[in-house]
Amino acid sequence: MKIVSGEQTMAELKLHAQPPEEHTGIRLTKPKKMAGGLEAITSSLKHVFGEVGVVQGTKTLLKVNQFHGFDCPGCAWPDPDNDRAIVEFCENGAKAVAEEATTARVDAEFFRKHSVEELSSWSDYEIGKSGRIAEPMLLRAGASHYEPVSWGEAFKLIGNQLNQLASPDEAIFYTSGRTGNEAAFLYQLFVRKYGTNNLPDCSNMCHESSGSGLSETVGIGKGSVKLDDFYVAEVIVIMGQNPGTNHPRMLSALQKAKENGAKIITINPLSEAGLVKFKHPQNPLDVIGGGTVLTDIFLQVRVNGDVPLLKAMMKMLMEKENDRPGEVLDNEFIKNSTSGYDDFLADLEKYDLDELITQTSVSKEKIEEAVELLAIKNKIIVCWAMGLTQHKNAVDNIREVVNLLLLKGSIGKCGAGTCPVRGHSNVQGDRTVGIWEKLKPEFGQKLKEVFKFDPPQNEGYDVVTAIKAMAEGKAKFFFAMGGNFISATPDTEFTARALQQCDMTVHVSTKLNRSHLIHGKTALILPCLGRTEVDVQQSGKQFVTVENSTGVVHQSRGGKKPVSDQLLSEPKLVAELAKATFGENDTIEWDYLVSNYDHIRDLIEKTIPGFDSYNERVRRPGGFYLPNGAREGDFKTSTGKANFTINKNPDHLLKDDEYLMMTIRTHDQYNTTIYGLNDRYRGIYNERRVVLMNETDMQTAGLKLKDEVTLVSNYDGERREARSFLVVPYDIPSKCIGTYFPEANVLIPYNHYAHTSRTPISKSVVVKVEK
Repeated sequence: MKIVSGEQTMAELKLHAQPPEEHTGIRLTKPKKMAGGLEAITSSLKHVFGEVGVVQGTKTLLKVNQFHGFDCPGCAWPDPDNDRAIVEFCENGAKAVAEEATTARVDAEFFRKHSVEELSSWSDYEIGKSGRIAEPMLLRAGASHYEPVSWGEAFKLIGNQLNQLASPDEAIFYTSGRTGNEAAFLYQLFVRKYGTNNLPDCSNMCHESSGSGLSETVGIGKGSVKLDDFYVAEVIVIMGQNPGTNHPRMLSALQKAKENGAKIITINPLSEAGLVKFKHPQNPLDVIGGGTVLTDIFLQVRVNGDVPLLKAMMKMLMEKENDRPGEVLDNEFIKNSTSGYDDFLADLEKYDLDELITQTSVSKEKIEEAVELLAIKNKIIVCWAMGLTQHKNAVDNIREVVNLLLLKGSIGKCGAGTCPVRGHSNVQGDRTVGIWEKLKPEFGQKLKEVFKFDPPQNEGYDVVTAIKAMAEGKAKFFFAMGGNFISATPDTEFTARALQQCDMTVHVSTKLNRSHLIHGKTALILPCLGRTEVDVQQSGKQFVTVENSTGVVHQSRGGKKPVSDQLLSEPKLVAELAKATFGENDTIEWDYLVSNYDHIRDLIEKTIPGFDSYNERVRRPGGFYLPNGAREGDFKTSTGKANFTINKNPDHLLKDDEYLMMTIRTHDQYNTTIYGLNDRYRGIYNERRVVLMNETDMQTAGLKLKDEVTLVSNYDGERREARSFLVVPYDIPSKCIGTYFPEANVLIPYNHYAHTSRTPISKSVVVKVEK
């Protein structure tokens, strides 16, 4: 049996794809029962003032999410359409701004001091805190240190490499969700003109399952609600999500919804502080008062027990409908606006209610309490995040959520609908403007009409197939527009070896991360402007646009002086890349496009539906909404109606010594960026190598608090190990465990993923815990 571990697979290169297996001094307290308050304020200011200084930090914070400011580089939670508070950011956003606006620098002197080998031995926290990358850097083949390189030479090297490939499909072009619409559109245009659809992006690893499930059932791969819908909703169901850490501004929306009479049902394996109680940090009376209780009903479901739970709830609703015909379900909506109801109903009847409940770890009484509430309400919003989307049956999870909403007629009406809560601030916008490995025929035709070339038709690589292609030598060039690929992806050691097979790897970045240290034979780091910084092109100051989770496209305009005069904007960078690859006589006038970003937006308007009068409408405060058929009850599916679907229960058959592991974030973390070493709300301080376990499971396994263990997964005969984890007892369902990523990513097999979406199974990995 093959054993995968960092020490064995990368010893010859002495590079570390994983964070160091060292403990940093764990301290534990009781998990908190409330989020926000004074601690959120002090934490925000500590991060910003510590990185930027008081004066500059204050100026920068007051521009976050304002009409004429910049969009927070953190999450994609929507801003109010109209009036906005002076302070429109959360603790998470403040940390993101601090990371980007830091005064620390990574330059030629830094890389002279530190070799790639040394840097790879640092923790992700230490790497990230090194500072902003101040100039383009090159790691020549066989070299141990990055060295400065001119922009001209950097682009020449990339262009030559791309033009030497045997096929355009040997190149992979990754995108993170931070990239604005203008850069993303130019990027996909360049890639498709180059001749490939190899456009994997971070959506492949997070909400791809949402897009797949929603497109099939309601005709659009986006949520259907607006922010204002929360304020008139009767019931808000929050599934597989921890907004207190990942989307803290959502808590203020939930607080307002509660004040307006909404009830909240939370479905999650962990009781998270942010959904128990909330003190609004910007409301003095709230801070000194007792806060707002958010969750009315908590259903502590086992990991990936959502489908059986939803089936149980729907069977109970059907029973109530039989007892009170016409009072529970929206039969008129089902008849006129849906398809597949009879088949769905026949399948649901096959399941035994008691068996379903057993698979959830939730008591029948608690489920009945939630069902009774749903039975008498029809303005229902269901929100979810990666707790639903990162399983083998993730698409089934989403489709089953839609089934519940369709029974109640809770979609296409005010105060009701679907709400997948996106992570990165423009991950939804990137997909809208063309970042996708699957080229839609109508979009391909528009590209041909507007730009006079034939786009490639074959499906490109997503994240999973890109990793496989690099590992097999079928892809030899990797370009990343932002992100931290090695730390975001599954199967850390396999992915590392795949990247090292490449002849060249290139990363467009603002901060140093581990992906710069696990590289191809030649590697480049290209520093770009951040959201907070002024972008000046030939015609003057520019702004970019982004799309939030509710489909609003709006401006983002940086105001801070760039940290270095060696930074390029992402649109400018794409233009230079295209010129270096195609030559100066290309039919697309790249210099003209980036001289004024209005020119790029004009082309987006010509190419993509919904962007009519783009430059005019996006200049209005708050921007504009893109069309959304599901929001209007116009379901653009194969049947012309919203579709009921038939979904199977997950089949996790665990042995006595096996557990189902989900990866989670700490409170001092956003995606792969580590702001600090504390998970404040869960009471875990100064340590990341922990495994949260049910106390009864610990006793059965003979484990005690802080025992050091190795976590082991075994897929396809390959043993994967994550060593030196400390056991922490926690309120989590039996046979389930929680670990932080990226530390546990090494256990996730890259080739086990959700059907249809191919999203890795990061939230349901079968593991053993070895002392």
